[in-house]
Amino acid sequence: MTTRTLAVISAGLSVPSSTRLLADRLTTAAVAALRERGEDATVEVVELREHARDVADAFVTGFPNAALRAAVETVTGADAVIAATPVFTASYSGLFKSFVDVLDKDALTGTPVLLAATAGTARHSLVLEHAMRPLFAHLRAVTVPTAVFAASEDWAGGDGTTAELGRRIARAAGELADVVTGRPASARPADPFADVPSFEDLLRGQA
Repeated sequence: MTTRTLAVISAGLSVPSSTRLLADRLTTAAVAALRERGEDATVEVVELREHARDVADAFVTGFPNAALRAAVETVTGADAVIAATPVFTASYSGLFKSFVDVLDKDALTGTPVLLAATAGTARHSLVLEHAMRPLFAHLRAVTVPTAVFAASEDWAGGDGTTAELGRRIARAAGELADVVTGRPASARPADPFADVPSFEDLLRGQA
C-alpha cells in the first residue's frame, strides 16, 4: 500500500476556528477516500496563525526562518494539499495570501489542491471561484472541481454539519483522492540550506 502525504493549510485565527473545523472534516474525508482506493495517508497540518510573525519576518529579511521553512516544505513536499481560509473583506485572509507569497512560484506545479473557505454568510462563497481558484491556477496547481464553502448555518447538523455540507465534503474528498491515486508518491525536496553552517560556527571560524 502506497502512503501519501496530505498537507493541510488552515488560516483560521481563533481557537477553535470554523476554518480549522472545516479543514479537519475535509482531511478525515480525504483520508477515508484514499483508503477506499487502496492508499494510506499521512496528514501534516500547517496552522498559519502559529507562523504569522515568521511570515512577516520572511518578507522583511527575504528568507524564511527554520520554523517557516519547515512549514513550507511540508506543503511543497506533499502529494496533495487542502487549503482552507476564512473570508475577510470579500477575499482570502491576508495571512493566507502572505504564506502563499512565501512559496516559490513553481513549488506547487502539478500538485492536487482542494480549496475551502469559511465565512458568516453564504454570500461570500464566490471567493472560492473568484479569488482562490485563480490564485492556485497562477501557481499551476491542479485544483479539484469541487471547492467547499461553509457558512455559519452549515454547522447546524447533529454531527456538527448539515447534510448538504457533508455531501460537498465527501464529493470534494473523493475528487482529491481520484487525482492523487495512480500518481507516483512525492519525494521530499532537498533542503537548500542543509549544508549552510550556523552563524555561531562562522563566528568561531569552524565553517
